[in-house]
Amino acid sequence: MPTVLVADDDPTVSQVLCDYLRRAGITPVTAVDGSAALAVVRSAQIDAAVLDVMMGPPDGLEVCRRLRADPLTSLLPIILLTALGDEMDRIAGFETGADDYVTKPFSPRELLLRVQALLRRAAPDAGSGGSTLTSGDLVVDTAARVVTRGGERLQLTTRELDLLAFLVEHPGQVFSREVLMHRVWGWSFGDDSTVTVHVRRLREKVEDNPSSPVRLVTVWGAGYRWDEAT
Repeated sequence: MPTVLVADDDPTVSQVLCDYLRRAGITPVTAVDGSAALAVVRSAQIDAAVLDVMMGPPDGLEVCRRLRADPLTSLLPIILLTALGDEMDRIAGFETGADDYVTKPFSPRELLLRVQALLRRAAPDAGSGGSTLTSGDLVVDTAARVVTRGGERLQLTTRELDLLAFLVEHPGQVFSREVLMHRVWGWSFGDDSTVTVHVRRLREKVEDNPSSPVRLVTVWGAGYRWDEAT
């Protein structure tokens, strides 16, 4: 049974979400501020985290940054929950390494579905048939959820790994941000700047020169394409 951290200083929000998680067979663990959230992650086996951006110090963005910076928690699926809905706020959330971003007020059912989707993708044997994808010195093991480059393991978030696996699996094909949101995120609507941020973060990990990419390239006016290494 998976365990999910719910870190929110609003007891009503926390209670509602915990009730939905329990009914879905997921064990919730709660925290009322960022310090408590970090303590829970350090002391318990957590499979995913829902972090309120505006909770007490440190806030959700800082908690996300610290979790991503720690090799022991760098792959933890993270959803940010916030009352801030501006595009720049969402981009700031994804820049910290969040896998998903949900704006209050939210549908508890929708948030549950997003948690379940992240848990499935992060689980071993998730992915496209448990295949191993290779592109030059890059190896994507979708069953083990491991990516290596030149034999060294890359620290990718759940969404980054999903996006990379999809693109490597379809080399030479151009995909718009809208198509990638549908095929990788499973969203039929939403802010496609999510894709832009994840592409930028991926380039920092798979390109020798992220500012002049040769693998994950932009096709202006059309989208993104994965080019096989030469």
